[in-house]
Amino acid sequence: MDLHRFRDLAARGHAAGSTEEAVALWERALECWKGRPFSGTGSDRLWYALGQPLVEEQWATVTAWADGAFALGRYDDVVTRLTPLVREDPLRERLQYLLIAALNRSGQRAAALSAYQENRRYLAEELGVDPSPELVGLQERILTDTEGRDAPAADAAPEPAAAESPQAPWPTAATRNDLPRDLPDFTGRQEDVRELLEAAERGEDAAPVYVVTGPGGVGKTSLVVHAAHLLEHRYPDGAFFIDLNGFSPEQAPASPEAALGTLLRAVGVAPEAIPDTVEERSAMWRARLAGRRVLVVLDNAAGYAQVHPLLAAAGSFTLITSRHDLPGLSGVGHLSLDMLGSDDSLRLLEMVLGKDRVTAEPEDAAEVVQLCGGLPLALRIIAGRMLHRRRWTFAHVRQRLGEERRRFLELRVEGQSVEAVFELSYRSLTDEQRRIFCLLGTMIGGSIDLMGAADLLDADPPDADDLLQELVSVCLLDEPSVDVYRFHDLIGDYARQKAAAELEGKEADGARWRLAEHYLQRANEAAGYLGPRAHEYDLVVVRRSRYESGIGSREEAVAWFETHQDNLVSVVDYFADRQAGEHTWQIADAVWRFYAVHGRTELLVSTHEKALAASRQQGSERGSAVTLIGLGIAQGLAGRYALALDLLQEAKELLTKLGDDFGLMRVEANIGSVYERLGRFRDAAATLTSVLEHARRTDNRALEYLQLLNLGVMKQMIGEHEEAIALGRTVLDGPADFVFPDMRAVAFRVIGDSYTGLEDYDQAVHYLEQGVIAAQECGDHSSEVFALNGMAAALSGRGEAERAVEAHLQALELSKKVSLGSADSEILYGLGLTYGRAGRVGEAQEAYEKALRIARERKERYAEGKALLGLGTLQQPKDSREAETARDRLSAATAIFMEMGVPEADEARDALKRLGGRVPAPRIESVPEGGPDVEADEGFNQVEESPNPRDHRDQ
Repeated sequence: MDLHRFRDLAARGHAAGSTEEAVALWERALECWKGRPFSGTGSDRLWYALGQPLVEEQWATVTAWADGAFALGRYDDVVTRLTPLVREDPLRERLQYLLIAALNRSGQRAAALSAYQENRRYLAEELGVDPSPELVGLQERILTDTEGRDAPAADAAPEPAAAESPQAPWPTAATRNDLPRDLPDFTGRQEDVRELLEAAERGEDAAPVYVVTGPGGVGKTSLVVHAAHLLEHRYPDGAFFIDLNGFSPEQAPASPEAALGTLLRAVGVAPEAIPDTVEERSAMWRARLAGRRVLVVLDNAAGYAQVHPLLAAAGSFTLITSRHDLPGLSGVGHLSLDMLGSDDSLRLLEMVLGKDRVTAEPEDAAEVVQLCGGLPLALRIIAGRMLHRRRWTFAHVRQRLGEERRRFLELRVEGQSVEAVFELSYRSLTDEQRRIFCLLGTMIGGSIDLMGAADLLDADPPDADDLLQELVSVCLLDEPSVDVYRFHDLIGDYARQKAAAELEGKEADGARWRLAEHYLQRANEAAGYLGPRAHEYDLVVVRRSRYESGIGSREEAVAWFETHQDNLVSVVDYFADRQAGEHTWQIADAVWRFYAVHGRTELLVSTHEKALAASRQQGSERGSAVTLIGLGIAQGLAGRYALALDLLQEAKELLTKLGDDFGLMRVEANIGSVYERLGRFRDAAATLTSVLEHARRTDNRALEYLQLLNLGVMKQMIGEHEEAIALGRTVLDGPADFVFPDMRAVAFRVIGDSYTGLEDYDQAVHYLEQGVIAAQECGDHSSEVFALNGMAAALSGRGEAERAVEAHLQALELSKKVSLGSADSEILYGLGLTYGRAGRVGEAQEAYEKALRIARERKERYAEGKALLGLGTLQQPKDSREAETARDRLSAATAIFMEMGVPEADEARDALKRLGGRVPAPRIESVPEGGPDVEADEGFNQVEESPNPRDHRDQ
């Protein structure tokens, strides 16, 4: 708080309208200081990185106060404050000058001369130099009594070297403009440009400063120069640009003295009139700009100490670019640049190469943009090379960039190199920071959180946090969310390249293994909050993390999985590549429930396929059995039921061999789920009942509630709706220790679908709405899909066709988004029924035919029967051919439903009788999918929609 208050008061002092007001504000600012910052920490790094810059801020404010107090004739106050300070730091020549002059003006001529001699001796003994010409001149004026108390206050403490000469005039070219040319093809960054323009408007009466930060090559200078050209008309007294060489090849950063010398010469100060010290040059710079409106661009700044003395006076606008975030500057605006988005990146290529050349290869151009990571420098290098190589296509460039080991060679032209830009940032790091950067280059996946980094770096979390923040401050590491870090794509490539070159193999391997086991341990902890553990086993983690995970609830577990879901796939790959079979199947088993519940079906399949291969290669029967179950669940969710059954049956054989009764119950429960989707309801009911009995025998309450819920689904499917509602309510009333949030979402859905079956549509909508909300709250996309579709059926039943269609389409979109193939045919059937009720026959027929095609592809017998029933009852036949087609469909549907023993058998049989048909042997394969597109007859009613059959909770 003191620091923020000090900086605010100091900034207000510089912007004050009078010397009296400024001095008062600076006095209040200095009262905020109490001792040396970070004293007692014993950390040199803290002192040099943060403490010393803060002290420089204090000295600058002391100097400003002393100048102002001297000008006001407050000589005694100047003597009182400066006497102890110049003893603390005798090299502050401006303060020495003011102290000696104030002593003389306050009638202490002898003390003034004594102070001068003391300073002269110190400089001679410590540095072997004489006092500055300004101090020598002051001593001579005191000796000749021409430096008296009656001299005008304005001349009391003249700027060094300018005291004996008139003020240099402002340059005759009052509109001097040093800005580099604006890029004619500047693209994107419209929000960033607007932010800078608005900052200039807000700060007309102050001295606004804006710091634009970002990694090398991101386009900081281009943005600032572009904005400066748009602003230059607002600053009639000139626009000044200076490259501070903070990160320039073969050039040291410009010193503040040198930069101020350049700026002072630019505003008309003669070289011989420019003072020697930073403090004096800074004061002259502010004095020269007082009352004027200029635009100053300080490009490529190295740090706070370099730019602070260069800040302009009130009425001017200073823009700074840097790869450091310059936290020491107070009262300034900050704009952090990210990479260009894909649209702006493509637009940049179009600006350089022409729109036709880019749009001719849209996919390859988009891939090139992705390989460049949206880094403007990389995009401009590629565009420049293609501009002069007219035969190069984007496909050719994509191929060249696709070889990671050659990527930086491709991103290099004369005078520009992406790798060189990154290398300058890397060289600016300390040895410890370089080591941390390289270790981060070994990370598994595309991001890492603080606790993972602590294990990777083998550091305590607070120390790891300090190290990571240092890299964030120099724009080599991004922090997209709190305590989560990632590299920009190309910086990540560079980090991996540096890690391979700089780290010993043992150190890099050890870091990656620590991180991989960190993920295994954390994933298992998080999985425990998502549902009952499917299997009990000891983790094979060799070195357990020393730090607490911070995961203490289901919400936190889901958030952790959401953050790391893609990294976990890379961890599976890592363990599999290392032939660490036990690690591989255990990490896959830890993530299965999250992937299954949250619709990450393809990730679930890929991780378990790799884990299964690793387990088989290592000969682990336990690992193979566990992984086969997870893979069977995944294939079932994807709608590949025959493959799912094969995998689950193989797991059953292994678990029987191992004598694992609990594992066998898990297999049976998931086999029952597949039976349900295949329409084998009797088999499904038998397996679920068997699992329920096992749960009760072993007093496994969590498994018991899960099977009660799955039985509720089955009861609803076969039309026993009251029993289904009772089972659903039993689950809702169950204790939270055994009934997890995703189970509650399914229970709401079972009750709602059952009320639809009872044609109580208001109650159905009520429960299904709660089911949608519950599914969204726990992130269960599978339940959300089925609840949305069930709600659509209820809305359709009570005549709200438009809302019903909207809900069906929402369910279908979400199903595709999360790759939930098992839902598609059911949603399309419901959509067809709703369209049919609304008289939209063509759309209804299209939806039914899609549902039928998908059901047959996946061998979903129940869904196939419903699609046939929908097509057979959609419209009144107009001729014998249409009637025959409808009878064939209804005949096949009746046979399927009779075989399953579901209520729809009666509906299909009645519809068939109305068409004069009999119930023949099923002719499923020969039933045509298409049919003439004719209008429905008002007197021909479609069958009522049966309740929505839903997936079981996977075990």
